Amino acid sequence: MLLRVFAAMLVILPQPLRADATSEPSAPADLVDPFIGTDGTGHTFPGPSRPFGMVQPGPDNADTGWAFTSGYQYKAPLIIGFSQNRASGTGIPELGDVLLQPSQTRREDFASHYSKNSERATPGYYAVKLADNGVRVELTSSLRAAFHRYTFDQGGRVWVLADVQHGLTFIADRQPVLSNDVQMTKHGFEGVQVRTNWTRRTVAFSVAFDHPVAEVVTLPPRRMDAAPRYLLVFDLKEGRVLQAKIGLSTTDIQGARSNRKEIVGWNFAQVASDAKAEWNRLLDRVTIEAPGTQQRIFTTALYHAFLHPSVVSDRDGRWRGPDGNIRKAAKGLRYSTFSLWDSFRAAQPLYTLLVPERVNDFANSLLDHADASGRLPIWPIWGAETGTMIGEPALPVLADIWAKGFRGFDGKRALAAMVATASEDAALSQWSIYDRFGFYPFDKVDGESVSRTLEAGIGDDAIARMATSVGDTETAKRFSLRAHAWRKLIDPETRLARGRDSEGNWRSPFDPLKPTSPLNNPGDYTEANAWQYSWTPALFDPQGLSDAMGGRAEFRQMLDRFFFELKPSSGAEYLGQEAMIGQYAHGNEPSHHIAWLYALTDSPETGHRLVRRIAGDFYKDSPDGIIGNEDAGQMSAWYIFATLGFYPAQPASATYVAGIPLVERARITVPGRPILHINRTGEGDQLAHVALAGDPLSPIAISHSRLVGGGELNFTTKR
Repeated sequence: MLLRVFAAMLVILPQPLRADATSEPSAPADLVDPFIGTDGTGHTFPGPSRPFGMVQPGPDNADTGWAFTSGYQYKAPLIIGFSQNRASGTGIPELGDVLLQPSQTRREDFASHYSKNSERATPGYYAVKLADNGVRVELTSSLRAAFHRYTFDQGGRVWVLADVQHGLTFIADRQPVLSNDVQMTKHGFEGVQVRTNWTRRTVAFSVAFDHPVAEVVTLPPRRMDAAPRYLLVFDLKEGRVLQAKIGLSTTDIQGARSNRKEIVGWNFAQVASDAKAEWNRLLDRVTIEAPGTQQRIFTTALYHAFLHPSVVSDRDGRWRGPDGNIRKAAKGLRYSTFSLWDSFRAAQPLYTLLVPERVNDFANSLLDHADASGRLPIWPIWGAETGTMIGEPALPVLADIWAKGFRGFDGKRALAAMVATASEDAALSQWSIYDRFGFYPFDKVDGESVSRTLEAGIGDDAIARMATSVGDTETAKRFSLRAHAWRKLIDPETRLARGRDSEGNWRSPFDPLKPTSPLNNPGDYTEANAWQYSWTPALFDPQGLSDAMGGRAEFRQMLDRFFFELKPSSGAEYLGQEAMIGQYAHGNEPSHHIAWLYALTDSPETGHRLVRRIAGDFYKDSPDGIIGNEDAGQMSAWYIFATLGFYPAQPASATYVAGIPLVERARITVPGRPILHINRTGEGDQLAHVALAGDPLSPIAISHSRLVGGGELNFTTKR
């Protein structure tokens, strides 16, 4: 989750039935429902995208506020237009560039009511009828360009609102456009802007229609407008269809124009068909045998997981980095929209398993970002850095990739970037304070002292692993020792991670159930409380945490208390205190690995039961089917791993903890790798044993290299 400000949801008409909910699937893409997660706090969107695409054209119901971080809420009654890019499931709005809104007639306000029954969404395609505007809108896309098709009720003279002031912003009265240059062309317009909202970024655009623009009306600026809004007039004569292609770029107009030309000709149906075919090929890499509802939830989770990170390099390899300079990738694609604080836990490990052909480019994207800014990114979008969240989550991502055998990047270059990132002071990584005291004292830093200390350990451990692998023993020793800092914050009385000041005094009074956040309720924890964050060291030192909590039996007793004895928090949903089981909050990422920790106790079956309960209670085949921000794939990645029966509880270790698959059979088919068949025998909640190709596996350390070697992965259960 991101540092969020709670916003009340709109009170709208009762939810109608979803379109196409009962259609018979004939391919994996037909199992996907892009409306899952669009109602409530999931913050997903129904518009099209290619896998890991640069553009995501879609409907915007509003242009500001926490509820509309992707521009869309399922129950909102109006569509104000269709912008060309957005992020899936984040907690802060960004992008939403170049809004277009067609209308049969000129209207004072181009926002339109629409019928839910007219909405259609499948991978690579979206359609809706704008009731007030007399036009049906269809959207599809290539990797870097959006494609719109408008079918008007009548031919003749029609209108399109073109709004380059529009963007998805966090604060309504903040001016997002710092500079603007727009040029009209015979068939559309082009331009480049510098914008600021979540981050400062450059967006270039090139828009072309399949009919010439007959007239351009420049609308009077509204309060705080810094960029124009146009009414474009088209004469369709006897026709009723108007089409538009929109190329975007981080670089310049030439880049945007080239990206637009990625779509050759004006065959909308062909582009939509190509998009669906690409999704079918990718989604077919993982299949499960399950009832229809479970199939739809699972395949939609795959779809959501494969939306980000997003390609950010142009067709010629150019992209604009966080320093504002244009650079060119020497090889491959460059990506941005890495929700790293969320995705290092499960989404990034999932990519190493299912889309290995992209993983080296992910790593090189992180390293090129470090070359441009002097440090690895924390939360980049559109090539720029937002600096959002704590810790250095790129460190375990790189260590995980390297540990799993990927060698399409320079390991020593990666280690150097990792060490620099974990050594040189930054806004929330004040290493001089951390090294001086051996932790972050709450009287020396501006909040989140415990969470920042615990997450520093994740990065330190990742560096130690990486250094060991490339033969740098001194660096490995240094960061391995520093990774023990979390132990200084384990309160021997409560056995929870508790704040200490620079004199070594414990935070007092101490309420381990009070969730805190720097924006809403300053304290020692990030969108969580002491009970929820104290399990963080298990992400890299599970045995150490078990020992610190009293050993195997008492570790289990602490878990039992966490899940079954403590009452759920309430009234702090903006801190991810939702989807609760006891104090477990599945609505936010710090909890995501905790149920899997029962594998380290004398009662692993309790964890298996909890994983099944979490998957069943908090993932639904409905628009409100994701409870908590999707966070660019992390929420879905958890469900995918749970379904398959294993989870990366220690993300940088190249191992997985075994659970029990939620299906009897699954298959992973990745080009260039042997097929992995997953089988579950029995209906019990105790794992009798797990074996691959007949060889027994440790349930707490299943090797990634064994899984990608394929074969029969058999889980045998008992009651």
